[in-house]
Amino acid sequence: MFKKMFKKDKAEAVVAHATGQFVKLEDVPDPVFSQKMMGEGMAIKPTSGTVVAPVAGEIIQIADTKHAFGIRSELGQEILVHIGLETVALKGEGFNVLVSLGDKVTVGQPIVEADLDFIEKNASSTVIPMVVTNSMENKYDFDWKAVTDVVAGDTVVFESKTK
Repeated sequence: MFKKMFKKDKAEAVVAHATGQFVKLEDVPDPVFSQKMMGEGMAIKPTSGTVVAPVAGEIIQIADTKHAFGIRSELGQEILVHIGLETVALKGEGFNVLVSLGDKVTVGQPIVEADLDFIEKNASSTVIPMVVTNSMENKYDFDWKAVTDVVAGDTVVFESKTK
């Protein structure tokens, strides 16, 4: 009983990882994302190729093909940002990674510069899903924000709280 009384809920705001249009994860044209096989999240149809850190944390993954990166947030969320769909086949072309594995990053810090024109011509979509890959562990409650147009590093898209 006393533990619950003194337990402090920890919360973390997660901001847009790109500038553009908010897209519900269920509307992403890829079943791995739309069926939430990788976790809870959302996506953005970008209008700019700068992809930023949605939270402060540590870079825990950078795909060899530069199309995706992972961040472990201060709250412990493991967030994967996947730039475009079917972009593995681009073998890194069209992506410029600005950080290294193990780097500590701040909210809104540019992580990848993506050539959206190149991706649009050579992949199935430019949409950029962002998923909390450890959301299945049921440690977090998500509070989704009602947003449409989002600004990278600025617009809060959801808040996470520890359960």
